Amino acid sequence: MNMKLTLLFVLSLLQVITTNKDLTLFTLQADKFFSKYVENGSVAYSKISTQRNEIEGLYAQVAAARLNDTDDDTKKAFYANAYNIIVIYWVTKYYPLKSPMDDSGFFDKVKHNVAGEMMTLNALEIKKILVPYKDARFHFALACAAKSCPPLASFAYTPEKVEQQLTERTRLALNSKTWVKVYANQKRVEVSKIFDWYKNDFNREAKSTLEWINQYRKEKIPSNYAVGFYEYNWALNE
Repeated sequence: MNMKLTLLFVLSLLQVITTNKDLTLFTLQADKFFSKYVENGSVAYSKISTQRNEIEGLYAQVAAARLNDTDDDTKKAFYANAYNIIVIYWVTKYYPLKSPMDDSGFFDKVKHNVAGEMMTLNALEIKKILVPYKDARFHFALACAAKSCPPLASFAYTPEKVEQQLTERTRLALNSKTWVKVYANQKRVEVSKIFDWYKNDFNREAKSTLEWINQYRKEKIPSNYAVGFYEYNWALNE
């Protein structure tokens, strides 16, 4: 290997090391932030809005991050954390809001810098998470700032634990009596409209909505139960 190639190799290696170091720092700071401001799925938006240095710093790190030569678990963890940070950042920027729907284009028009690419929250969710990984568990990891969303975790996702964390968040939501409403005497169940809006994601992994849900339920729901969707509550998860 000649001197020029050796230099390029060393510079490339240093770039990867720096990238991994920066991503690790971002994950650690995000974890500290979520544990401080998220409790039982609710977010202390009011408190964050009065001292925005933490959320602004994390938002800037989302933009500055580089994912070159990182593995899938690192990308999964980063994009999930980035999505949740952006949601909280945007809510607190325009706080007080009663709902994320009060801000026109919250999910589908406003673009954010995510690892050097400008994109909306919808684009981040679909193009960077759902399409590449085809994993419906992510629907239980991403924040949407509303009470009917799956409860937001009070920790950051990490490359080392992301698979376990995704399963745990999915189980938490699907075993909740307030999130999956079973009416045994009527042989029916009401579930989130997420299962309707993203039915293709769930149908890709199971033959029916109930079959998918039962993978994560302690008490299985009989396959002959009728499935309905309760009204989505877009009130802020504060």
